[in-house]
Amino acid sequence: MAVQVLKDRNPGKLTTVTLGATKEQGGTRTKTITVGGDACLPFLHFEGEIPNRPVIAMEVFDRAPVEWNDELKNALGDVINDPAAWAKKCVEEWGADMIFLRLQSADPELGNSSPEKCVQTVKSVLAAVGVPVAVVGCKIDEIDNKVISAVAEACAGENLLLGFATQDNYNTIVAACMVHKHTVIAQSPLDINICKQLNILITEMGIPADRIIIDPSIGGLGYGIEYSYSIGERGRLGALQGDKMLSMPTIGTVGFEAWKAKEANVSAEEFPGWGDQAERGILWEAITASTLIQSGMSIAVMRHPEAVKLVKKNIEELMVPSSL
Repeated sequence: MAVQVLKDRNPGKLTTVTLGATKEQGGTRTKTITVGGDACLPFLHFEGEIPNRPVIAMEVFDRAPVEWNDELKNALGDVINDPAAWAKKCVEEWGADMIFLRLQSADPELGNSSPEKCVQTVKSVLAAVGVPVAVVGCKIDEIDNKVISAVAEACAGENLLLGFATQDNYNTIVAACMVHKHTVIAQSPLDINICKQLNILITEMGIPADRIIIDPSIGGLGYGIEYSYSIGERGRLGALQGDKMLSMPTIGTVGFEAWKAKEANVSAEEFPGWGDQAERGILWEAITASTLIQSGMSIAVMRHPEAVKLVKKNIEELMVPSSL
């Protein structure tokens, strides 16, 4: 007897967002990336269209991240001292779909780089790679307003992904994205109501929904990933029910969260039962990413090349439609 598989039919779908701009579009990218457009829950191909797969952005810092553990630094090599070389290796050797550049040196305690110096760094990365680039500041509002505004103006037309626009600090960054034709990251603190309200505030300024990427904030494996998953899933369900203010694709800083976990950093000598530290850290990041991608994340920001390889393979397998 044949089994009838019940399929949901959703009235809404995710907004489609394109990042980067080619020469014909006013930028210098050799390719653009489109995310969103899903008409079903993640990877349920039998229930709706999934026109664009999740993508991997690799994280690049404008200062050498000396605080990272040796296993992660050794995997990346000497390029951590040169953001342009780092970005180039991420794309050409490790398969990154896009670059996520942190201008951390703008922090007075981590370099105190001027907006002009930050602009030079961004331009060097743009010259080194042809993929779309996301640029975020040091998370000090008064500094980020100056730095991100300068980057937006200097790179007008590139359709960078710029952040972070938060509930307390969105006006300046959103205005810069509107004037200079970029896309904004709307960041909220693991709260679906604040997430929606922030998107309302941003769109009321005049920027269209297809120029917004949501960062709902995440937790790594063992450190709040369950709640992060539920927030991602609630956002996706809201979008599929037709809520336009929850329909934007999402981004998550997976590497940042996974590599601050104790389990990714302590040695095997200290905890022999936990196994090899290098392998453990890679798996901690890969599992965090693959889990959140299945909750609806469109852009996973990652660090370790081997973790990236595992997650890209997982995405390829999940993008093959089932026979249902």
